[in-house]
Amino acid sequence: MNLKLITKGILKENPTFVLLLGMCPTLGTTTSAMNGMGMGLATLFVLILSNMAIAAVAAQIPGKVRIPAYIVIIAAFVTILQLLMQAYTPALYETLGLFIPLIVVNCIVLGRAETFAAKNSIAASALDGVGVGLGFTLSLTVIGAVRELLGSGALFGYPLLPSGGITVFVLAPGAFIVLGYLLVLFNKIKR
Repeated sequence: MNLKLITKGILKENPTFVLLLGMCPTLGTTTSAMNGMGMGLATLFVLILSNMAIAAVAAQIPGKVRIPAYIVIIAAFVTILQLLMQAYTPALYETLGLFIPLIVVNCIVLGRAETFAAKNSIAASALDGVGVGLGFTLSLTVIGAVRELLGSGALFGYPLLPSGGITVFVLAPGAFIVLGYLLVLFNKIKR
């Protein structure tokens, strides 16, 4: 059961390649593998902690204020994340910019709060957060790696191709192109 909750978020309910959730940070932050991984790990942090907190208090929250209460809980963890990133990874924080505070209203985080954390135990919600967060992190890292390799000829900032790359892949159209091809590949492999 525990391993199934984690693998479900990575494969069966992958937020990027199956559910097509979180497209703004997916397309906006994956100009490099490091940016994709950073955004994924930031979301993973918030997912795990907010899922656990919401699972712990969901029974005490009246139905009429359920979503605003979830947003306040998620916002608290995003604020903690922002302060930690500003202190320990300022360059990554600057690069990801506006996308970090937008985790508060990310449909992945809110969706997991509503569909899973509010109805399950703290432990199960934590594992769900790990699975979905890892699925999102892996997706963003792969998209970022492909875009970085094709766009600049590097991977995690280390040059691999002597001639560089094709600039379009690190621009906005490149995000759509890479995402489209990776969606097809992921779904082919999944079948």
